[in-house]
Amino acid sequence: MSERMITLCVLLMLTGAQGFGILPGDSMSHLEITEAAILNVTVQVCRALAAAEGADFSFPAQPFTVEGVAVACGTTESRKTFRRAIRHIIFHNVRVDLRHALNASFHFDEEMFDQGRNIISQGIEAIKASNEQENYETARQKLGEIIHPLQDFYSHSNWVELKNKLPNSNLLRSGVSIGNLADESRATCRSCDGDNCTNNILEDIIQEKVLTSGYFGIVPISSTKPKGKCSHGGAVDQTSTIEPTGGINKDSFDASHGHLHTEAAKMATAATSELLEDIRSAAGDRPFLQMMGLSKGSNKALCFVIDTTKSMSDEIEAVRTVTTSIIDSEVGTENEPATYILVPFNDPEFGPLIRTTDPKILEMVLNSISIGGGGDEQELSLSGLQLALGGAPFNSEVFLFTDGPAKDANLKNSVTSLIERTQTVVNFIISTSTSPNSRRRRRDDSQQQQSRITASDAQLYRELAQTSGGQMVEVTKTELTEAASIISDTLDSSLVMLLQAARSPGKDDAFSFIVDDSITNPTVYITGSSVTFTLTSPTGESQQSTDATGSLITSSRSVGNLQSLQLRKITGSWEMKMMSTNPYTIKAIGKSPIDFLFDFVEKSQGPFQGYDALDSRPRAGVNGSLLVSFTGSDTATVTEVALVESWGSEEIKGAVQPQGSGNFLVLVDRIPSAEFAVRVKGEDSSSGASMVFQRQSRTNFRSSNLTINADSDGIIDPLTPFSVPFSVMANGAGGNFTIRATNNQLFPSTFPTSLLLETGKTANGTVTLSAPRTTPSGTDVTLTIEAEAPDGEDVNYIVLRSTVINTITDFIQPECQLLTRQSNCSGSVNCSSLMWMIFVRVTDGAEGTGVDHVRLLKGNGTIIIEPAADNKNVTMVLYTSACCSPEMELVVVDKIGNVGTCFYSSDSSSSAALSKSIKVAEASLLVLCIFVFGQQLLTELGLR
Repeated sequence: MSERMITLCVLLMLTGAQGFGILPGDSMSHLEITEAAILNVTVQVCRALAAAEGADFSFPAQPFTVEGVAVACGTTESRKTFRRAIRHIIFHNVRVDLRHALNASFHFDEEMFDQGRNIISQGIEAIKASNEQENYETARQKLGEIIHPLQDFYSHSNWVELKNKLPNSNLLRSGVSIGNLADESRATCRSCDGDNCTNNILEDIIQEKVLTSGYFGIVPISSTKPKGKCSHGGAVDQTSTIEPTGGINKDSFDASHGHLHTEAAKMATAATSELLEDIRSAAGDRPFLQMMGLSKGSNKALCFVIDTTKSMSDEIEAVRTVTTSIIDSEVGTENEPATYILVPFNDPEFGPLIRTTDPKILEMVLNSISIGGGGDEQELSLSGLQLALGGAPFNSEVFLFTDGPAKDANLKNSVTSLIERTQTVVNFIISTSTSPNSRRRRRDDSQQQQSRITASDAQLYRELAQTSGGQMVEVTKTELTEAASIISDTLDSSLVMLLQAARSPGKDDAFSFIVDDSITNPTVYITGSSVTFTLTSPTGESQQSTDATGSLITSSRSVGNLQSLQLRKITGSWEMKMMSTNPYTIKAIGKSPIDFLFDFVEKSQGPFQGYDALDSRPRAGVNGSLLVSFTGSDTATVTEVALVESWGSEEIKGAVQPQGSGNFLVLVDRIPSAEFAVRVKGEDSSSGASMVFQRQSRTNFRSSNLTINADSDGIIDPLTPFSVPFSVMANGAGGNFTIRATNNQLFPSTFPTSLLLETGKTANGTVTLSAPRTTPSGTDVTLTIEAEAPDGEDVNYIVLRSTVINTITDFIQPECQLLTRQSNCSGSVNCSSLMWMIFVRVTDGAEGTGVDHVRLLKGNGTIIIEPAADNKNVTMVLYTSACCSPEMELVVVDKIGNVGTCFYSSDSSSSAALSKSIKVAEASLLVLCIFVFGQQLLTELGLR
């Protein structure tokens, strides 16, 4: 039996598995099933990688937790992105019940077996294509969407009642039978005996192993079903009162077939694991872990947006030096980014976006940047930033270098929206004149004029930096390196935000933050001119900004308008009193494993109760909800959550409700109308003593009086226009609202440029995209639809991710044929001196897309893989191993992502793939192979 099959059997036998609600409870929920399967498979992947690298692997304690699995996988720096990836998958799983509640295909209701299987198999194609293009965010979204119907199959159909002991693997593939399906006219159920539905499925259905599922409807008048068919069952299902009455679902212990709830939940967990294993096999182990947010380095992108106009001639060499230094400081560390992005800009051009995973390539491109363009003082800085943000994954870092104001300040709202949804940090490094009297060359070099950026220009950059949790630093050319060095210290992925605030105009104010036991290297950053402060420690000791001999600040650095203060670690509440009439920002950070994740959520308005994560801004001035969880601790609890105004002092505290599984629902009476951050206070007792801590979101957020909704199936066929209907409603004043629709691939699109809205009424529109026919499968298309009020003061947006999938006709798995096996293995205890060998022909069939790659899933021998010279669909595999490792398993993936596995052993009687004869042509290939690999190899193995 293969290792994958053993894993599935173990999952089916696990105790404690229970149900199918969308919220945790006594029964097992979609959330718990999904997380359990992800953790189980991730552990197996990490164990396999450790074995392949000859490293030790220690299983985490049962039951598996996100923290435990991250530690076991040796990627503790990625545990926040790991938990976020799981949350993202679960949110999209739960969303199926909230947004497709009455679509039977998404739940395998009403015997919609082919339709449900198509949702799953097409989704798998999209996931594999996305992973191939390293579009992991899109892959996670689609994974959550298809896991839901896959899990529902085992609760809503009679698969479990038919005494099946393993998942239905054919649900993952197109073009194959998933079972003996009930005819439309065939009766499948009898009425339940009161509340007892134990035996309501007809005996002939069970005996003939006919597959059926229940009908479901919530509207009394229109809910119906064919004569003799089963119902889903339950108080909401109106069909369950129609003969035959009752139902067959196993969603919970008190469901119609609740006596089989545990067995169905186990089966759903195993089926989810089987799906994940199939995706893993196609992607490979390391890409699979990246999809799950786990990697040795960081999952973020490091982005550089650089002004290349003539005025930067004197600074460009310093910029090259600075960017190279930042890149080199990250290479080989836990913070090494997965991707590097470069976007040049000037006037009238910006771009292209240059993306690479190789830092040396980016440095070569940096060195080849040419200077030119311009003509006035302003540059297309926000256009360049918008392009970089559109191509960057979640939680990336951007450094923007310029010496001029933004010519495209009208893009501020769009850029702010991108910062919010990607939660990317943007640092602006503004090169200024060396003195107020120095002058800057005009772009045409014909005249001289003053170059300093005005206060309003600086405020635009300052506000965008504050929104992102970054810095806006004004320095001279000679100070660029020092400024970048200070800011690059904030790139460490283990840093957490303790406090951030801004005041513009400046005013005297006091700010507090907590340094807890888990914090190391507490540091305060201040930007602004003519700023003084008084720092007070938890012990009551104070230090003035003018006091260089105080004991609270162990070191300080200052350059341009930026100060960095390293604090002596004293646990407790600190206070910083700021004194200035000029605009300033203050941030307190430190290193800690404990941080938090949150999403704005809204309560479902449909038939199922649950919370859906918002893809847009929350509504201003009304009550709202957040779902909060911690990373770095399995025992931390939330004690307080507040929405804190970014540029003022207002705080709105919420009511905290524990939800189980480490989640906390927070209800606030009012979402602020002004920009705000989220501050969380909590307690942790993992070290024995209770520890109080405080964290704040790095990204700042805005609310809106506009509501915008849109949805799509997320798969784009280049042969067909892709339409996305959307709706907008003004909760405040009406008027003519501007509509913008942008996509990161710059595909041609059509949409209404404006909508006339009346207060409280909805207006509809449609965005239609046209993907070029040559667009590769797996291309990620991120569509952002924005609505802006007539005065430009209120904007809301919604973001939808889709994947381009070209028409697929190859649904057949690659296959293996054993050509020969030679073995000297016997019962001898000296197995290390004895060898065995197999020679295998791998093919994707005459009509297949071709073998993409072959890899060893199990075995400690030597493998040689060579494509056949005369057939693109054939690959030859020679495997040799000591008899101490008597089994091997191959994973074969074709170019479309279909996965086949082949299992062999040194014992000819144990291999189902043993060939009884070898054709003449195949024998010729064997002779050729032996010639290529060398007679000496066979001699050394003792097989001649």
